[in-house]
Amino acid sequence: MPALHEMTAVELRDALASGGLGAEEATDHYLRRIEELNPALGAFLTPTPELAVAEARAADAHRARGGQLGLLHGMPLAHKDLTDVAGVRTTMGSAALNPWTAREDAPLPAVLRRAGAISLGKTQVPEFGLSSYSENRVGPPARNPRDPQLSPGGSSGGSAAAVAAGLVPFAPGTDGGGSVRIPAAATGLVGLKPNRGRIPAGSGQQDLGQFVVAGPLARNAADAALLLDAMVDEPNYRATSAAPVTGTFLAAALRAEGRFRIGVSTRSPFESRLEIRLEPEAVQALDAGIAALTGAGHDLLDTDVVYDERYPDAFQVVWTAGLATAALAPGGEERLTDLAAVMRQRALRRSAADLVSAVDVLRSFEAETIRQYSGYDMILTPTLAMTPRPLGWYTSGDAGAVDRADEDYARQCRYSPFTSMVNVCGLPAITLPVLDTAAGLPMGVQLIGRPGAEADLLAVAAQLGY
Repeated sequence: MPALHEMTAVELRDALASGGLGAEEATDHYLRRIEELNPALGAFLTPTPELAVAEARAADAHRARGGQLGLLHGMPLAHKDLTDVAGVRTTMGSAALNPWTAREDAPLPAVLRRAGAISLGKTQVPEFGLSSYSENRVGPPARNPRDPQLSPGGSSGGSAAAVAAGLVPFAPGTDGGGSVRIPAAATGLVGLKPNRGRIPAGSGQQDLGQFVVAGPLARNAADAALLLDAMVDEPNYRATSAAPVTGTFLAAALRAEGRFRIGVSTRSPFESRLEIRLEPEAVQALDAGIAALTGAGHDLLDTDVVYDERYPDAFQVVWTAGLATAALAPGGEERLTDLAAVMRQRALRRSAADLVSAVDVLRSFEAETIRQYSGYDMILTPTLAMTPRPLGWYTSGDAGAVDRADEDYARQCRYSPFTSMVNVCGLPAITLPVLDTAAGLPMGVQLIGRPGAEADLLAVAAQLGY
């Protein structure tokens, strides 16, 4: 029998459901790995071993009484430190806030707790979840298990590092501009951003642009599908996007059916402001993705997608708008990172008319982009334009705070120029780890689906062996 952390999440779930494995045994195994590996990895900001063991013992007792088991009975996972978990400190990744201990779970942890999952703690994030890297002034940076000198990406970087290092079998992330797909690609995982409105928790009106949706980080498509099934299983909730045609997302991944017309694009909506260049490894990954999809019987075609030149400015305005209402602790302004401080001051100076104008641009962008995509079943792009970045790369330089912040943001856009547009359009997308470079670093490709087509994306991922 393989070690527990070598089992897929589906295999682990089956062992727990059958009674061949106890929840406390599984929890203890992963907690030992966290204790051993996390000090050098920084994936967990706040491990919660005592709470986790208590939950696991309660799960085993529930089973012994003959209680009905949830879909994720006894499954260990972890939550980003951007969301409240009962009894656990929340920092939002910011030294400018006074941390608080939540009395009750936020909606997403509550959904997964009802499904039987056991939280092992909180994972590292960037300040306020703003960035495509997981470094802040609260704790050590999250590091990439493939190379600890590199970042695992962000904002779900700590969670991705935890999954990739076998500290948890899978983990929920949240994705507002690529925050599931970026770290999944940087650490060699499957990462799925669901359709807008698919998941009742971690989406909806929580951000001005309705960009953010929760999604799974996993080592393969079936594991991602299992977690997605639990995330959407909310009583009295009807998804605003179409449900799978038959059965569950896991069933769709296991069937692995379908042949699709897939458009290939390397255009980015940031091209009107920045020079977007693909590193050779990103080109190699795209070529590998094209070859794999063609070999699986799909029809690959070049596209002529054109994006609205107003997108970069409008996206930044809407993406950072929430900083204007952040309730900082006394003296907190001085403890903000340069990026958050500069973007917050700009957000505070903008008028309501500025915000309305930016939202209108993005609404137009959404409609026109979906119209262009509609000639295809899916769109294939690189996930990232570069290999995983070194720790500190985004914030290096001797310029003033404003210039440092602007360069930080520009580097993020150049690193991940193909992800935020999917959030603006509300579409589902998945990243697949199609290539390991000569240096042993993972590179991925992104498939963007039609509205509500998560099941198709999972099926294609499974066809390719992920």
